[in-house]
Amino acid sequence: MRSLLMFAFALFSTQIGVFPAFSQAMDQSDPLQYADIADLSSDAPLIIHLTVKDAIKVDPARVPNAPPGTQRFYIVASTNALIRGQGGIGETIRYVIDLPLDEHGRAPKIKKKSFIIFARRPSGSGGDNVQLVAKDAQVDWTPEREQRVRSLVRELVARDAPPAISRIASAFHVPGTIIGEGETQIFMETESGSPVSITVLKRDGQRKFWAVSLGEIVDEAARAPVRNSLLWYRMACFLPRQLPAAALAGDSPTNAQQARSDYQMVLNDLGNCPRSRRP
Repeated sequence: MRSLLMFAFALFSTQIGVFPAFSQAMDQSDPLQYADIADLSSDAPLIIHLTVKDAIKVDPARVPNAPPGTQRFYIVASTNALIRGQGGIGETIRYVIDLPLDEHGRAPKIKKKSFIIFARRPSGSGGDNVQLVAKDAQVDWTPEREQRVRSLVRELVARDAPPAISRIASAFHVPGTIIGEGETQIFMETESGSPVSITVLKRDGQRKFWAVSLGEIVDEAARAPVRNSLLWYRMACFLPRQLPAAALAGDSPTNAQQARSDYQMVLNDLGNCPRSRRP
């Protein structure tokens, strides 16, 4: 057991931190926002529903780098379900986490409680040792929360899943033949290299509308993303608050200003990206 504990201390050296209030389950509503779950799920090759079998307190003298006001635990847990993960997972999971002490200096009691963890397999470790992807990547389990996570994971692993956006590469506006008409196109680079573009159209006598295309060809059937979907998350949570000047290079001042205005309309329609934790 001592050797396992020493391994866990080294494993967790880059993941120390306080377990924030968002992870505490609420009776009436789930404080975890869509973006919270998406942030954790996107970074986690392993997502596991588990029950804690043993929570071993680590002597503070052994972990001088632990955050003040926390207790480090070495967790031994039984697997209830693998929500995400290729290659399967064992019946027993081991990991380390820092949990905050209450106002009386007492550590939380988590033995026999169920959680969802977002984790990865550290290189060179044993098969049952995992590492949390963030300091707060252990969240209370509820049936409803598990369904939310499963739904989002299905979006992430879908063949046509929208990719993560790296930057806005270019944008331009083309006026129409009638005053008031026009089209703005905004092209984005992504981590996967797959193209993503936004088209904003204004036709005479019609309301201005915009849509997102995933592919080389601008899809006439494309629409704006639905809130709390993966495509919405990729855009609302990561697009810059204004068009980069470099993206508008070569466009006339008048057309560039219209492109900026159309981009702000897109941001307003997407709305904010609420989170209850820091990504």
